[in-house]
Amino acid sequence: MKSYGQFCPVAKASELFCERWTPLIVRDLAAGATRFSELQRGVPLMSPTLLSKRLKQLQAEGVVETRPAGKGRGKTYHLTASGREFVPLVIALGTWGQRWSRRQLVEGEIDLGLLIWALERSVDASAFGRPQSVVRLEFTDQPKGGRLWWFINRDGACELCLEDPGFEVDLYLTATLPDMIYIVRGDLPLTRALSTGRLEAHGSTRARKALRAWLNLAPYTKIKSQHRQGAGHPIPR
Repeated sequence: MKSYGQFCPVAKASELFCERWTPLIVRDLAAGATRFSELQRGVPLMSPTLLSKRLKQLQAEGVVETRPAGKGRGKTYHLTASGREFVPLVIALGTWGQRWSRRQLVEGEIDLGLLIWALERSVDASAFGRPQSVVRLEFTDQPKGGRLWWFINRDGACELCLEDPGFEVDLYLTATLPDMIYIVRGDLPLTRALSTGRLEAHGSTRARKALRAWLNLAPYTKIKSQHRQGAGHPIPR
């Protein structure tokens, strides 16, 4: 980590927290990621070597600790008391970003893997009120390998399947990848997405009514954007 060469506590904390990728690692640890592979999914542009190095740095600073994995070999990563004090800063960054930096998605921000990972970890698997339920999500603008995704909700957890698991599907969702990101980000209200056909939901009445609860959209989505839009970059509504 590079030093600002100052004794100021703001400078000292910034040397650690403002290092590239660190806020995202703290974000994902705070959200429940514990495995190295889970942390990798949250920072897909970060090399495994760099992620490993950064986790070791955070351990050395007392922000992250490791514990033996409960099952099998390996270890898990967790925020310490010191690391948990960074969480309000991450929330504040997210709040600011939602209010002041939102605009139309540009090339490089339309990330299929990151969206799927975000959905898998954030949906409410109990929303359908059944021991097991399945949601199939189709992206109409994606090639065959990334077009269809199945989310199996059971035992209070969501499991992602890349191929048809063979179970009865409760809810079929269809959208473009950018529109689904806009929904999850809060730019495209769910009601409007459904009424305009930008998101199609097919299934029983009960399953369709449970969609909002299943998506379990983050509190950030309720924050209104104050970003001054350029003529060519309005947020699609």
